[in-house]
Amino acid sequence: MFWFLVAVAAVCVFTVFKLRGANLAYLDDVYPNTEAEPSPGHQGVVDYLGELARSSQGVRGRARLELTRKNMDAISDGRDFSSRFVPVDENGVRGEWVLAPGCHPDQRLLYIHGGAWVAGSPVSHRSITDRLSVLSGCAVLSLDYRLMPEYRRRDGIEDCRAAYQWLLANGPEGAGSATFMAVAGDSAGGNLALSLIAWIRDEGMPQVHAAVAFSPATDSTLTSPSLSANLATDPMLGPLFGGLTRIPRPLLWWGSWLSTRFLPSDPVVSPVRGDLRGLPPVLVQASEAEMLLDDARRYVRRAQKAGSPVQLETWPHMVHVWQIFNPELPEAGAALASVARFLIGAGARGPAALTGEGVDR
Repeated sequence: MFWFLVAVAAVCVFTVFKLRGANLAYLDDVYPNTEAEPSPGHQGVVDYLGELARSSQGVRGRARLELTRKNMDAISDGRDFSSRFVPVDENGVRGEWVLAPGCHPDQRLLYIHGGAWVAGSPVSHRSITDRLSVLSGCAVLSLDYRLMPEYRRRDGIEDCRAAYQWLLANGPEGAGSATFMAVAGDSAGGNLALSLIAWIRDEGMPQVHAAVAFSPATDSTLTSPSLSANLATDPMLGPLFGGLTRIPRPLLWWGSWLSTRFLPSDPVVSPVRGDLRGLPPVLVQASEAEMLLDDARRYVRRAQKAGSPVQLETWPHMVHVWQIFNPELPEAGAALASVARFLIGAGARGPAALTGEGVDR
């Protein structure tokens, strides 16, 4: 009996101190209370997300995953884009260049799409990458990193690191050094982007001039209070992941560790729990209504306490990664315009004239 109790105690200690890690509740505060109303297009986006949720009812297993991937790519259907999309498959780096008229080949932005590490693609996020290239003048490399469950979580992380190293020395016109570097991502891609900039710092590599994270997942321990507090107001993540809130967290921590081989508290998968000193300028955008709000706020507050130039912008009512729904949502256009100002303030030159130095159509 004694050794049984010792084993139980050891498991409990490991669960709390290694799987969960430090308690970050000190970073939380009261929720914003805004009277602002969303634009008229917001309800149409909510209805669209509701249709997607209903289309997957009763679908299980692999069929559900394939439907999710198909639905995400369909977000780009019927849209008009200003950019050219050029496939990339070189030295293990796969994706596409997103090249708006007048973008600068030596000014590069690595975009890492979201999709819970199991879905999404460069195609699904073209409405974001197109606007980023148009507004900032950057040549955008939209990365097609390896997804679970076909590959390990670690494989996607390694793809991001390899892509960044390749991008330092290669642009849309071939080999050549970069004069401006940035990284951006949304949701799971925001997690990968924030993890990447910490790795770049630790490796002593040339750091990005700026980083952007849209609604990032920053904590794999799933302890942010908005995960449950905003469950009913998040029409995208609520139907997909609401069931997780009913599972005891220790079971989720163990399941995460066993399935990914990363402790949930490991800064590689939980960037909010890492060393946040010495980071480049970072802009984080999140909705006050989404489940990942506190993931964003905790990361920003902890980074600011560490002295890093990290800032947060929040919008009321918006769906998770509302920036993808442009031009339907004026709020998406406003958010992306803010990102462009941030990138230009960090050193991006902005779009060139079609006949100037940029990449021409």
